[in-house]
Amino acid sequence: MRKEIPVPTHAAAAASVLARHLARSTDRVSSLPQPWLRSGSYAAAVDALTRGDLTSAAGHAEAAGAIGRLLRQQVAGDLALLTRPLETTRSTSYGPPTGGGVLHLVTNALPEVQAGYTVRTQGIARAQLSAGTPVRVVTQLGFPVTKGHLRADFEVVVDGVTHHRLLPRRLPLRADAALARGIEHAARLVEQVRPDVLHAHSNHVNAQVALALRARFAIPVVYEARGFLEETWRSRNSRGTDAETYRLARARETECMLAADAVVTLSEAMRSAIVDRGVPADRVHVVGNGVDPRFLTASQVDEGRPFTVGVVGTLNAYEGIDVLIRAVAELRDDPAQAPTRLLIVGDGPARADLEALADSLGLQGTVAFTGRVPHSAVPGIYRSIDVYAVPRADLPVTRLVPPLKPVEAMGLGRPVIASDLAPLRELVGDERGLLVPPGDRHALAAAIARLRDDPGLRHTLGAAGSSWAATHRTWAAAADSYQQIYASTRASATTRTTPSAVTTGGHR
Repeated sequence: MRKEIPVPTHAAAAASVLARHLARSTDRVSSLPQPWLRSGSYAAAVDALTRGDLTSAAGHAEAAGAIGRLLRQQVAGDLALLTRPLETTRSTSYGPPTGGGVLHLVTNALPEVQAGYTVRTQGIARAQLSAGTPVRVVTQLGFPVTKGHLRADFEVVVDGVTHHRLLPRRLPLRADAALARGIEHAARLVEQVRPDVLHAHSNHVNAQVALALRARFAIPVVYEARGFLEETWRSRNSRGTDAETYRLARARETECMLAADAVVTLSEAMRSAIVDRGVPADRVHVVGNGVDPRFLTASQVDEGRPFTVGVVGTLNAYEGIDVLIRAVAELRDDPAQAPTRLLIVGDGPARADLEALADSLGLQGTVAFTGRVPHSAVPGIYRSIDVYAVPRADLPVTRLVPPLKPVEAMGLGRPVIASDLAPLRELVGDERGLLVPPGDRHALAAAIARLRDDPGLRHTLGAAGSSWAATHRTWAAAADSYQQIYASTRASATTRTTPSAVTTGGHR
């Protein structure tokens, strides 16, 4: 008897996701049947898209004829998403709260995606819920089918927090059409739950959805700029600031910040950068990364095992882990030094290169790669190390955006060695760890050796970090800050004279 294979719930949506990927894939170019196609207009269009030249990509896709039709549509949608008129309508008075609480608009979320972005969302939402605020999270149109989860439910509860998924039968090919569809789906949710605040989180797509909903429902919008994704793109692309993708994305992010009732960001360095874009300083607030109680129980280190340096997170090139590996090799090469191990936890684009580097330096048995681990296992990882390292490279994005993991490590009493960059200096200071020049493996090796050879210093720095995290960097404290920001944002509407003259009282 023939076994029937069940059809995935979101098969049609998954097929449309695949079509979107294939249209702009460099792999498609290499598989084209004729050499003249592989070197012709279609290949030029994909190359221009990779470089961030959208207008040029559109022209080449047009010249490619029928084979470039899907790519041409996609690029046109990308350009429209970044250049269409932005909805900026504000109410002069939002009225009293309805009791609907907060609706967080995010790109992705737990449990399907585990990253600093999703851990922060969950930490904020869970703390707000614990404080008595009704909270819901809604993810971007198509998630998590866009990540390969074809049997996703329309609603899932994660540790008490309800997550809504906007899952149409098919996903539009064009980004601007997907935005319009996302607004319609989100509007139906808003009609049901009637939130008091729309709290959108990076990137600008989520902000655009929230701003459109504000125009319909007269609900204030807080936009949380968790990073500058155009700077992340720039860190991976040699074109830099003259690339069209960079310029348009930066401009659109700035428009969203100016249009929002309030802006939240993660560090003082980021706040300064946002104010430099023209956003009024009294509308920009800092709510740093935090931790939940699991990361606030400092523990003693097992002195019977080798001294271990650890790093946890997504393995991107800008994290500077290659410098850390070389620093550990330098310590290994000095026979007078005590053994030092390096534990690298996580996965990402740079992992293969990092493993190859460790092998080439003969560090088998000294450097261990674990791959991705569940977030529930991370506290145990921190407890198994002596020092946490953040050897980030000196790039525009790393000069602005702080990572979440060092705060978790400090909460558990682990001292931090970090690159001397503004957002890391803000986290570590002089009393919670050591700062070293970015990219300097000799200085990094010396800092590791200093903490390895001085258990007293390790304990002092670790205790200071744990106390600081418990006092200033809990999600509960963040929830209190958000509540004040929401209240002042609503109250300020009655004193507003122009869309850009909003006062919210500069709460930190």
